[in-house]
Amino acid sequence: METPQITVSTVWPGATPYEIEKDIVEQQEEVLKGIQKLTLMESSCFNNMGSVTLTFEVGSDIDAALLRVSNKLNEVRRYPQNVEKPVIEASGAQSSPVIWMVLKITEGKPAEVWSYRTFFENELRQHLERVPGVGSLFVFGGSEERLEVVISPYKMAKFNLTINDVIARLNTANVDVSAGTLGLAKKNYRVRTVSQFQAVADPLKVVLRDDGIHRIFLRDIAITRIGYAPNDVSVMHNGAPVIVVGVRKQQGANVIRLTERTKGVVERLNQGILKKHNLSFKIVYEQTPYINRAISLVQRNVVIGGLLALCVLLIFLRSVSSTLVTAIAIPISVIGAFISLWMFNRSLNVVSLAGISFAVGMLVDNAIVVLENIDRHRKMGKTGFQASYEGAKEVWGAVLASTITTVAVFLPVIFIRQEAGQLFKDIAIAITFAILVSLVVSVTSIPTLTNIFYKRSKNRKQYFNFIGQIGLFFGKIILAISGFTLKNWFTRIMTVVILTGIAFFTVIQLMPKAEYLPQGNRNLILNIMIPPPGYSFNKRQEIGNFIFKTTRPYFENDFKDGIPQIKNMFYVAADRMMLFGAISKHETRAREMMPLFTRVLHSIPGMFGVSIQAGIFQTGLGRGRTVSINIDGESIDGIIASARILFGAVKKGLPKAQVRPVPSLENSYPEANFIPDRAKALANGLTETEIGRYIDVIMDGRIIGEFKPQQKKKTDLILMGAQETVKTPEDIQKSVIANRFGQLIRIADISELQYSQGMMQIDHLERKRTIKLEVTPSSVMPLQTAMEIIEKKIIQPLQTAGKLKGVNVSVGGNADKLSEAMQTIQWNLIMAAIIIYLLMAALFENFFYPFIIMFTVPLAAAGGFIGLQLVNRFIAPQAFDIVTMLGFIILVGTVVNNAILIVHQTLNNVRIHGMIGIEAVTESVKSRLRPIFMSTTTSIFGMAPLVLSTGAGSELYRGLGSVLLGGLAISTIFTVFVIPALLAFFIGFEHRQRET
Repeated sequence: METPQITVSTVWPGATPYEIEKDIVEQQEEVLKGIQKLTLMESSCFNNMGSVTLTFEVGSDIDAALLRVSNKLNEVRRYPQNVEKPVIEASGAQSSPVIWMVLKITEGKPAEVWSYRTFFENELRQHLERVPGVGSLFVFGGSEERLEVVISPYKMAKFNLTINDVIARLNTANVDVSAGTLGLAKKNYRVRTVSQFQAVADPLKVVLRDDGIHRIFLRDIAITRIGYAPNDVSVMHNGAPVIVVGVRKQQGANVIRLTERTKGVVERLNQGILKKHNLSFKIVYEQTPYINRAISLVQRNVVIGGLLALCVLLIFLRSVSSTLVTAIAIPISVIGAFISLWMFNRSLNVVSLAGISFAVGMLVDNAIVVLENIDRHRKMGKTGFQASYEGAKEVWGAVLASTITTVAVFLPVIFIRQEAGQLFKDIAIAITFAILVSLVVSVTSIPTLTNIFYKRSKNRKQYFNFIGQIGLFFGKIILAISGFTLKNWFTRIMTVVILTGIAFFTVIQLMPKAEYLPQGNRNLILNIMIPPPGYSFNKRQEIGNFIFKTTRPYFENDFKDGIPQIKNMFYVAADRMMLFGAISKHETRAREMMPLFTRVLHSIPGMFGVSIQAGIFQTGLGRGRTVSINIDGESIDGIIASARILFGAVKKGLPKAQVRPVPSLENSYPEANFIPDRAKALANGLTETEIGRYIDVIMDGRIIGEFKPQQKKKTDLILMGAQETVKTPEDIQKSVIANRFGQLIRIADISELQYSQGMMQIDHLERKRTIKLEVTPSSVMPLQTAMEIIEKKIIQPLQTAGKLKGVNVSVGGNADKLSEAMQTIQWNLIMAAIIIYLLMAALFENFFYPFIIMFTVPLAAAGGFIGLQLVNRFIAPQAFDIVTMLGFIILVGTVVNNAILIVHQTLNNVRIHGMIGIEAVTESVKSRLRPIFMSTTTSIFGMAPLVLSTGAGSELYRGLGSVLLGGLAISTIFTVFVIPALLAFFIGFEHRQRET
């Protein structure tokens, strides 16, 4: 289940979020804003890089969207110097990886792993990216190699050289120029000028100036060396430094196949190139164990459900041959469902298997009706052929009507385009084709097989006769009650009013607040930290060491303080993200580790954050079961002020909720700004650009080109000063610049140092600056309730009081998707009811009898909510999510089946057998009572394992099953009384109409 996303990432080394926002992201947003089928545009600007995330309509062609995005980006006129070419990814930079792995040293000093980042990029990355299904890699940690040219401003001044002179000569010297080919005798010669640097010492041979008397080489003012980019990312696994790699999948890729292939590549790398370098990859988290457990559970439930359905049939029919005849519908229909999934290119997953499992209980419904009616005709003394033919023919209309109504409810479902629609399609396809095949089996195979068995066995032996006596006893009780309800007009009206009133009252009382999607029970806890802006690498490393030291006892002891033992934990801390993730040794009890991590987060001074369990449908880090409060506007200070007010209000209004600001509630990222004195700079022969370049060089170096040795991969060519002397911004002030007159100018003499504060990260939502508050309600509070509290009790009062002036506040995230999905499901429920009504009107050639049959729908709704409440109370917590809501749409098509049997048989009694009024209704109930209870009982027992199971993946379909079970059970009991009572008022008109 995926939303098509494309992410454009652009790197600009050394740039601030403000520069990236103005010079890169705003230009990209301008050209990308009008792309077709674009539903949402978000962007983030960090130190050194910016990203634009584009979300498209569900079902959009991602390849076509990639082409459009690429073409639009070509319209950006120009980028600043040193900006790398934008990278376009189809998996979405914010999507959650399906595999986490770490690269670590097997022998030697673990801390030295940071120096292997270039090795990873050159030797390992391509092997992982080539795995079919891999969309992109999320890589953190390590520093890449680079060729550093370290200059001395004193020596530059001695030779009257400026920074621009050095950069210009290195750029012109480090170039190969091809001149074409020259034909000479029998051979062609490739002619080119070769001047690119091939060795570390080659740049030192470059002549910077030659006046005919003195020749100045680069070696006269600089040295060269292989160095590493500054390491500003702290990454650890179980306390040891590592490089972490997250694997994101492509749209539509199969997670199990992707994981198997990735494991194969990792094993090959571990045994090959990594072993030679004393390195190894270790997969610390993958989704496949959860998926495999979920599939195994649902497979087991399908088998158990089928066996239970057969047992029920055997008990009711009390004949092995009859049971086998009826049961033949199950394997044939299931095979038909598998074929349909293959035809529609749908995967065999937990959802589609659950759909087949739900269908198992309903597959024998048609067969039961046909077989029971054939058996009834056989008892009238007819031959085997007559009983089989006339029995099947008599109920053909009812079987066809019940099948078409069941299938018809899925027509609107198939066209749902939201994320949930992708889930619904698997269930819809599986159930629809299984039931269609069961219809064909019931009117072809069942009559044929019964005729064969009747020929071979004149006297069929029946077993469990005492059960038959019990069934007859309960049947007499139900028929007696039904007879009482049909006694006169008053009892009929009271029956309809009381039972329907009970149903409506139950729906009103038991309808819970809604959730969006099932969360699942993945074995991964993500702890996202929000530190004060501007923490250094050393500080982030210190925090990581503290976290591992604090949690060390829980690695070594199981259920210490009631906390399940930690199996793996990784820590990633960069300037734009800080988090640590943990996996438990107990696969199903990861959620119980959250109190420990919450305590750890709160024990770090100045730190707050959220501890959440990764959801099975989570599309981004931390974006699981959340309500997003978006605050956007023009003034960043106004946005921050409003966000702080809302943050406090949410914490007060939802005291147990976890609230995470993205990016931050503080505009306090430390900045040291050098303001050039334009007059002094010009007087000293320097421009503002040169001053900026000098400071860039003095800091951690400036990229001026590429080092491309033939025998190695290319790396950056960096011009830098002696960093040992630069520890503080004041050290930069004391640094000197060489001007073109050969003078040394202190930076402090031509610029002023001003300290200020800025944003750690700048986010845009639809091209407007924004701050998000990601609110994760407590597990016992439905998402809809949290959304209503936020909108009506928090945001509205603050807006009324005028405390949110100058900003726009909107609620989005999964809460927004929930509202959209609920509205869609409501319309689909209405559409399903209309389709079923019109179908029945066409089948019965009457507009009134379908109206009577539709009275079963509110009765079923009451049963659905009763079933949901019982499961929630006695089996496992079950939210009223949108998958559960699908159960009510399915109920519309299934619960009418029993009513169709009663109405259809009543009309047969009147039109064919000449019965009159109440007699026709009573006889219809009597003859159809057994197949109604047989089909309902087999459906209930067939689906029961799905509802009662509590293992992995069961939260996906448990709610849906509970609605179907409760709806079928309650509506069956109510239908036997309400439908005959309503029908009795009008069946007399049918008789008089025939007489006329």
